[in-house]
Amino acid sequence: MSSTEVSSTAGIWASPGALDDELQAFLLKTSRTFALTIPMLPERLRREIGVAYLLFRIIDTFEDATTWSPARRREALAEFVALLEDKGQGRSAEEAAALAWTRDPPVAHPGYVELLGAVPRVLDWYRQLAAPSRKELRRHLEQSAQGMARFVERTNAQGVLQLETMDDLHDYCFVVAGLVGQMLTELFVLGDPRLVERAADLRARAVQFGEALQLVNILKDADQDQVEGRVYLPKSVPTAEVFLLARNDLQAAAEFCGILRDAGADRGLVAFNTVNASLAIATLRLLRDRGAGNKLSRTQVVGIVADVMHAIDHDKPLFEGMKLNGVAGRS
Repeated sequence: MSSTEVSSTAGIWASPGALDDELQAFLLKTSRTFALTIPMLPERLRREIGVAYLLFRIIDTFEDATTWSPARRREALAEFVALLEDKGQGRSAEEAAALAWTRDPPVAHPGYVELLGAVPRVLDWYRQLAAPSRKELRRHLEQSAQGMARFVERTNAQGVLQLETMDDLHDYCFVVAGLVGQMLTELFVLGDPRLVERAADLRARAVQFGEALQLVNILKDADQDQVEGRVYLPKSVPTAEVFLLARNDLQAAAEFCGILRDAGADRGLVAFNTVNASLAIATLRLLRDRGAGNKLSRTQVVGIVADVMHAIDHDKPLFEGMKLNGVAGRS
């Protein structure tokens, strides 16, 4: 569940009591953006999407592990999926896995390591969700973990993963983000008859929405990723072409948000999606103008959130002033 990270966003929108304190604390420690937007969701979705984010954050941590061998990373991905499926391992297996992962942590990020130590608790939250929601989470998370393992296996003898072609980039984005877009769409539709008639239109744009957020992250983090042995920008593809793909995907994301609104979706659901898309659009423009590594400021984020909520509450265009035309990168 990759998101366009922004700087110092904690607390600028989170509603007091919107989520359990413990769950919200983990969101704040692992994703400033989703800690900002998940509390916007209608009550029926806050907890399940919060738990979904944490589950995907766990497998993302294994995929990105900078201190583990590729074999150890693939092993952890498979081990976690087995725990999620609850094939009779019991609490002791969960606790043993969490202890092993934190004793020899895969990354330096303290929030991610703390989350690995809390795997038994996260699995408790997961098992408390409604059965249809658990089914969607399990199905998409297993597919994502299996896909991540395939990419980890491509790491070369020097410990570097290098994507070669645009097809590679599409495949990678689908595994780590497109599947998340699909899962979220199914969760949105579950239990909301207003969205059932437009479900096909939402599903047709879900993968592009996820890919859009992932591409913006890839462009933003390109320099740091390369230092850590991950080169997601294909060497055979001009960077400007990746910017163009992200722009086109963000157009699909904007259409997704409009479909939700037109279908009469909850205000918070429209806000969650529109804020995420708007932050990505603004970040893509920032990267075009200033290059990799730049992030939106707190002031910019506050302004974007305020503009989105104003548009929703006053029936104005959701992306007014955030034109995508001309957002293309330098090669």
